[in-house]
Amino acid sequence: MRNIKLTIEYDGTNYVGWQLQPNGVSIQQVMEEALANLLREPVRLHGSGRTDAGVHARGMVACFKTEKAIPLRAFSDGLNSLLPPDIAVREASEAAPDFHPRYAATGKLYRYTIHTGRRRSPLSRLYSWCLRGKLDLDAMRQAAFFMEGEHDFAALRGAGCVAKTTVRRMDGVAIQKQGELVTIDVRGSGFLKHMVRNMVGTLVEVGQGRRAADSISAMLVAGDRSRAGLTAPACGLCLVEVYY
Repeated sequence: MRNIKLTIEYDGTNYVGWQLQPNGVSIQQVMEEALANLLREPVRLHGSGRTDAGVHARGMVACFKTEKAIPLRAFSDGLNSLLPPDIAVREASEAAPDFHPRYAATGKLYRYTIHTGRRRSPLSRLYSWCLRGKLDLDAMRQAAFFMEGEHDFAALRGAGCVAKTTVRRMDGVAIQKQGELVTIDVRGSGFLKHMVRNMVGTLVEVGQGRRAADSISAMLVAGDRSRAGLTAPACGLCLVEVYY
């Protein structure tokens, strides 16, 4: 039995998220249907995690098992010919029989993009949070420093989060600006439901002068979601890479 590992890129605008759901079309559903068409057999695809409705990915990792002896190229070029334009396989490879993209992952990198131009940008609207006005990036970086390391991130988890523990390790938060775009790269061991979007919403409040940078520690200790910022829109978030 072969265990095929796929690295997938997708625009999540028109989907309810990665995972199969009864309320709409998911990335996983479209992928499984294309694989079933290619292999002429049902396929269950296991992902490295979930992404919310509207969230994008450059490096979602997934795997599936098959006994079909077709070349790896069929799982990239061949599969791409069956997928819609907003989903593509970037790479296909043979994985160890016991490899699971979720349990084997050692960390993930997410990037959140904010458009800060004075006027709205039609070309950026699906891939960034359009915020008019200047952000104090130095203050945001000071606030982000308090999020790094291992903490209980209960204050930043979304409603309905079913994680057994809210303790996570944050390896780094990097904030950069190029032209009208601000990017926030968040790298860590794993993330709770809506955690990155809630982090960004909180950091934006700091950047707008509505929250002190040194208030982050007290917020994390309190573990109260109401003390954190708003949930940033899904469209600005992208899963860049999963580490193994």
